[in-house]
Amino acid sequence: MAPGSSSTSSPADPPAEQKLLPGAVDAPPREVVAGATPPRQMSDLPKDELEHLAEEFGLDPTRFKTRQQLVSAIHDRRQMIAGMEREAMLDVIRWGRRPVTRNASKEQIAQEIARIRTMKFAGLSQRGLLVLARLRGIVALEADPIPLLVKKLKKQESFFAKMSRKRRSMIASVVANLIGAEESAADYQFLPSPTASGQASSMKQEIEEAGLIGGITNRLKKTADSYVNQKLDEIEARIDRKLDEIDRRLADWRDKEIANRIRILKITLWASVIVGFFSLLYSYVKVYFVK
Repeated sequence: MAPGSSSTSSPADPPAEQKLLPGAVDAPPREVVAGATPPRQMSDLPKDELEHLAEEFGLDPTRFKTRQQLVSAIHDRRQMIAGMEREAMLDVIRWGRRPVTRNASKEQIAQEIARIRTMKFAGLSQRGLLVLARLRGIVALEADPIPLLVKKLKKQESFFAKMSRKRRSMIASVVANLIGAEESAADYQFLPSPTASGQASSMKQEIEEAGLIGGITNRLKKTADSYVNQKLDEIEARIDRKLDEIDRRLADWRDKEIANRIRILKITLWASVIVGFFSLLYSYVKVYFVK
């Protein structure tokens, strides 16, 4: 305790949510993406989950020596995503033909962009190349032209990664020729219909990006999801028909029950009238005719 200070005047410990991380400074709070996990909560995650979260945002967890550096890198990446232009990110989504919804958040869009591994940049706008370069860890400026951005992106790819991509491309071409998969010229759509072939990435593109096993697995998963969704729609339609039939039968039963109750009420009323009439007749005869 410092000299001249008393136990009554010492401030209490700040709440847990106001404590700063080690090495952090008391700076004004920066804008955080809606729904993002605060750094304090990320630091509490297990190591494998933290590394998986970093990979989803396009970061290499092995480049960070300490846990605090990885948490700080994820936080900085989220801040960078929050400052990106949404339409530029959607340019990359359309170019990569990734299945996302129109109202997806920036973080969801960035995670889909991080899964794009292709190095064919034809058709991608300058702002889209800028977003792709920054999410791949490349220093890019707003004024960089398209050729310079493409050069930076290709320069980042290592020799072994390039050879591996070429190998996957050859395997994808062979598999696509064997199964007869054709490239579709259909326009890309957000969340394309599972039954619309060719609107998402083709088999060849999936094998080029994820490898032979990964590409076939993704295609089988999409086919299985399409089949399950179709069956769920059929089951839902059957349930709707059964519910309509049950409602109709319940309505008929309710109408019959109401009709029976009204009939019973009528019989009870007429019986009461008849009993009252005979009781009145009996009293009249008893009074005037029987001495």
